[in-house]
Amino acid sequence: MSDSVRSSAELLAHLGLNTHRITSIRQPAFAYKAPQHFITRITPNNPHDPLLKQILPVPDELITAPDFVSDPVGDFQNNPQPSLIHKYHGRVLLIASPKCDIHCRYCFRRHFPYEAHANQRHWQAALQTIAADNSLHEVILSGGDPMSLSEAALLKLSQQIEEIDHIRTLRIHSRTPVVAPQQAAQTQWLEWVKRSRLNLVIVVHCNHANELSPESAHLFQIYRQANITLLNQSVLLKAVNDSLEALNALSHKLFAQGVLPYYLHQLDKVQGAIHFEVSNQEALQLHQALRASLPGYLVPKLVREIAGEPYKTPL
Repeated sequence: MSDSVRSSAELLAHLGLNTHRITSIRQPAFAYKAPQHFITRITPNNPHDPLLKQILPVPDELITAPDFVSDPVGDFQNNPQPSLIHKYHGRVLLIASPKCDIHCRYCFRRHFPYEAHANQRHWQAALQTIAADNSLHEVILSGGDPMSLSEAALLKLSQQIEEIDHIRTLRIHSRTPVVAPQQAAQTQWLEWVKRSRLNLVIVVHCNHANELSPESAHLFQIYRQANITLLNQSVLLKAVNDSLEALNALSHKLFAQGVLPYYLHQLDKVQGAIHFEVSNQEALQLHQALRASLPGYLVPKLVREIAGEPYKTPL
């Protein structure tokens, strides 16, 4: 990802926004990063673009509130060993990479101590723990972003998971197919997928229809030809997608590209993201309107993740 933009000043200049009254944090605590492909989906000279709002560090990130914390979903308390998070029955999450191709400003793991908890040197111990637990049937690769791994690393990890007899499903959560589809077109890994005994699921993360491109459509077609199940999860974000029009367009465009809407998350209350919050009442009204305007298979489940609960909580 050598073409990634790593300066908000560079981004604003590129989009013709340096003359607008936009205040950004030049050196935010959570570093700025965005790939060129995602930036090309942003409308130039539009300070209100919904994609721009997701990646631009702004002073509102410095607002604090008692219920906005560093670990809003209880990752730390369910982290039995480095790289492994075990919250839900039958499935376990492996933090495969500490890196992402994009730094979303609402990221619930923006404070996660990746240096100590996400490294390939931890894989072997994590896989041994998974192999010793017959109650598990699914491994979820997360991060960071698993698709930010080199193809060789992703292939090796996938093959090692396949060797565990009681694991039937490999699920990958990734934003890369949307924000940098060229990075996610991993040929050798896809050839392995076609031969694998595992059920492969990719849950992509797309919040707005404008993020989807001809390149993402082509990539999803390749994934479907490899018999990968494609789902999407979104986060409900103020001034980004908190309208019936935006959510309707997102569901329709996802389906047109072969992806089913899966979850619409209420914002995880992570420190630094309070300006993205949509109230539960507004979220429920939006979801009800969405149910009235879409067929059921295009309506994502409205949920919130609550630390300590055994599953995502429907609203």
